[in-house]
Amino acid sequence: MSQSTANTRSFSHTRTMVECALLIAIGIVLGKISIFSMPYGGSVTLFSALPFVLISFRHGIKWGLLSGFVNGLIGIVTGFYPPPSGTIPAFIGVILLDYLLAFMALGLADLFAKPFRNRLIGVGVGTVVASLLRLVCSFLSGWLLWGSYQDSYEWAIGLPTWLYSLIYNGSYMIPETILTAVAAVLLCKFAPKLFNRV
Repeated sequence: MSQSTANTRSFSHTRTMVECALLIAIGIVLGKISIFSMPYGGSVTLFSALPFVLISFRHGIKWGLLSGFVNGLIGIVTGFYPPPSGTIPAFIGVILLDYLLAFMALGLADLFAKPFRNRLIGVGVGTVVASLLRLVCSFLSGWLLWGSYQDSYEWAIGLPTWLYSLIYNGSYMIPETILTAVAAVLLCKFAPKLFNRV
């Protein structure tokens, strides 16, 4: 490999790192802008998931997963909510399901977009499926770790814990998924170069 090729690859790698860092920062800022918030965690935000699916589409699954992981770590440091039981397995479960895996799931958007020749359809499907995987993480966390909060809601008393978690987490994650997918498709339609692989 020539020196110029090595320099080009080094520059490209550095550029990708800087761009991912900027998009993570944008995602964190957008995450602070809540359209609707649930009382015990979770909210519909101003497109806070969009930067992470964009990373996946622009730089691939590896960078998407890494960016989601970094964002999860930042979330743990800046606003960790300990589980009600306080046990070590519950702490590990919350760290994985509510922070790390939930945001890493968004990094898989490009994986689910690849089978589609039509880029707009691929972006839409990839964004929806990745966001639904994030919902699965929140659902499992609510069912396995946060079920004791169920009695705080009159409507949830007597429901199976899994159903309570599905309703609670779906009430904000489904609107978040729809908003993110619509935004991603519109952005891809009117600024398609943003979705080109770098």
